[in-house]
Amino acid sequence: MSISRRSILKASALFALVPLAPKLLSASESSMEEHVNKMGEYMSKASEMKYVTKLVENGEVITGAHWGILKARIRHGKVVSSNGAFKSTFHNPLQNVTADLIYAKSRIKYPMIRKSYFLDPHNNKPELRGKDTWIRVPYRKALELITIALKETREQKGSDAIYVGGNGWKSSGNMHNAIVLLQRFMNLSGGFSHKIGTFSTGAAEVIMPHVLGSAEVSSQQSAYPVILEHSKVVVIWGANPMVTLRIGDTIIDGDYGMKFFDEIKKRRKKVILIDPVGSETVQFFKDDTNSMWIAPRPNTDVALMLGIMHTMYITKKYDKKFLDTYTVGFSKFLDYMLGKSDGVVKDATWASSISSVDVKTIKYLAKEMFENRTMIMAGWAMQRAHHGEQPHWMLVTLASMIGQIGLPGGGFGFSYHYANGGNPSAKAAIIGGMNLGQEKQKVTNFIPTARIADALLNVGESIESNGGKATYPEIDLMYWAGENPISHQQDINKFLKAWQKPRTIIVHDPYWSATARHADIVMPTTTEYERDDISMSGDYSNLNIVPMKALVERQFEAKDDYEVFSDLAREFNIYEEYTEGKTPAQWIEEFYNNALKQARAEHIKMPDFKRFWRENKPITFEVTNEAKHYVRYADFRSDPILNALGTPSGKIEIYSQVIEKMGYDDCRAYPSWFEPAEWLGMKDKPAEFHLLSPHPEYRLHSQLDNTSLKEKYNIAGREPIWINEKDAKAKGIKTGDVVRVFNARGEVLAGAKVTKDIREGVVKLSEGAWYNPDSKGLCKNGCANVLTLDIPTSKLANATSANTMLVNIEKYEKKTPKVDIFEEPKNMEV
Repeated sequence: MSISRRSILKASALFALVPLAPKLLSASESSMEEHVNKMGEYMSKASEMKYVTKLVENGEVITGAHWGILKARIRHGKVVSSNGAFKSTFHNPLQNVTADLIYAKSRIKYPMIRKSYFLDPHNNKPELRGKDTWIRVPYRKALELITIALKETREQKGSDAIYVGGNGWKSSGNMHNAIVLLQRFMNLSGGFSHKIGTFSTGAAEVIMPHVLGSAEVSSQQSAYPVILEHSKVVVIWGANPMVTLRIGDTIIDGDYGMKFFDEIKKRRKKVILIDPVGSETVQFFKDDTNSMWIAPRPNTDVALMLGIMHTMYITKKYDKKFLDTYTVGFSKFLDYMLGKSDGVVKDATWASSISSVDVKTIKYLAKEMFENRTMIMAGWAMQRAHHGEQPHWMLVTLASMIGQIGLPGGGFGFSYHYANGGNPSAKAAIIGGMNLGQEKQKVTNFIPTARIADALLNVGESIESNGGKATYPEIDLMYWAGENPISHQQDINKFLKAWQKPRTIIVHDPYWSATARHADIVMPTTTEYERDDISMSGDYSNLNIVPMKALVERQFEAKDDYEVFSDLAREFNIYEEYTEGKTPAQWIEEFYNNALKQARAEHIKMPDFKRFWRENKPITFEVTNEAKHYVRYADFRSDPILNALGTPSGKIEIYSQVIEKMGYDDCRAYPSWFEPAEWLGMKDKPAEFHLLSPHPEYRLHSQLDNTSLKEKYNIAGREPIWINEKDAKAKGIKTGDVVRVFNARGEVLAGAKVTKDIREGVVKLSEGAWYNPDSKGLCKNGCANVLTLDIPTSKLANATSANTMLVNIEKYEKKTPKVDIFEEPKNMEV
């Protein structure tokens, strides 16, 4: 709360000098002294919202983040270092940069308004977003501008003209979840157009309920001990667990997943890795003679699976009894696979011509998977592509032909690579959170998450979506908190054109991200290290309750999202409803006490809240013996009638009558091969190389890009791009060169890494680099989404097709521009 009287007077003077729309200055603020008094009133209310207990000046404090339970060392009120709270076999470097995040040069210090918006919110020159000058204002004035904008939009355009973000990685804590806090405020104050789906699993989470009766991608997997004991073959298909197991949606519960894969290696299980990129996981198993790496063309996994299944069928190495007992529609799918429905036989030769995997290998995979207890562990990247509904559906069909679903060590799993998905669940009391206030939501319209640019650009257009229809509203105001959409949205240049459409864009962020720089009103928010919170570790295992203690005072004029929305709630006369009269400390204690009631009912030992907070350590729950032997779909296999799936038939639906009735031309009633919009097998390719943009090794999407971790991976001062050594030689490119990567959608600069660990014709540029354009739109920092294709996977899911794109690459011969996105904007009037 470091707002000085001098800064208030300075900012208030700015408002007095600049002519504003009549609504912007209320009569109550005609007196500067009265305005200052109001600021003092807000500050005193804010002081009630600070911390559960006094901050530690010197010592060690436990907190948490997506990358683990942390122990931070504090000296003289400043964080000097951090690491994992528990001993671990595998070092997680993401745990060491807490101080970087708190003291980053890119912190937003004060509430800021874009100058053109400040001068006239109704004629605010949206084309200057990202280029305009920033003006510092007092917190109270920023609240007033937000209030006026929200009320005007609702009065003039209706609540469906407000779009609220909600797909980011927010805080790990249950109290300060920015997305929950934002949506709760918006629901209680009148509603908004809401999004459906996610970028992570947008296609799979729509298709899987039709096939299996659940989203599956967020489900507990057969337990690690079961795989270690029973699986003979482990297929890791399109996943990189040795990187992605560093993070979780809440707090990753240690390095259990890493240890699991290490134990697979030690036990010399047969490991088959299918990935166009020789990822960190491929490298981990590289020295194991019992492993093999298969590198198909990108986006051809479905064709490869069809070739495997056709081989199984003609060699009679498939489980007909399983198909007859536990699935529906195989016969119709079989007509497609054998070419009876379209004249194309999907045999190994056909699959090889598409995937570039040789026929011998395809036949080997068919035999190896059927003759051994096989667990297929699939990642999410292959469903983030054009026709992304098909790979996971086809993989379930493949696993059904193998016939081991529901057996120990057999079947498939879609989250072994994420958040320790196979870690046995603990018998735990669960920490809850606030509700979203959905009972007050007045808007029924929805927008598929990945289609926000289309919605902004095509007002009034209706689209098909999972059997229903969505109509794009005229969005007048967008409010974002807890995410960085300009980083995660595909085809950024298209998105920036769409970004000019709303009248008002409001952003909460601790940092000057690309999204914050392209906003109208920016509210500086605290990092999770400047506020108390509470959470659980393990998205699936619920292994620990973690005290997330504030490490330091709030920096500059940053405020908690809860405080901002509580103060806005006053302006909308919903303060009591929004806060329920509670400070953050009281919410945290309530969340804990609710879990304590659960614990007592289940005879689980937990201390009272005061003791828990004082002892400064997680509560670790016991994992039951039953959980260690958990086999997914075992109950369904034992009795498919009593334990029917949530599909219309109660079985695995290889053929879906529900999807058939939708009549989509880009998603048939059975899993099938569709040619992607851009791929290496095209006759007239728009560019030479297929670019993949997987999860980065040292970031969580765009989080942590503004830390010293960059020194571990940056090449030539920017994001690295992998290129095969033969391709590099043909282009005259060497490791360390700055290269220009481009297509019809945009261009970026990256640092070349020449390697054998990627198939020819493919390049890899990890997603999440902060967008840093020059005056002509060239991204100096290698943001992959400048190049990605923004089209829906199909009419079914309308999800992202981020991994479907072709690019060109060349050595950059001009003077290389400086990457300057990690500093404050230079055009500020403070």
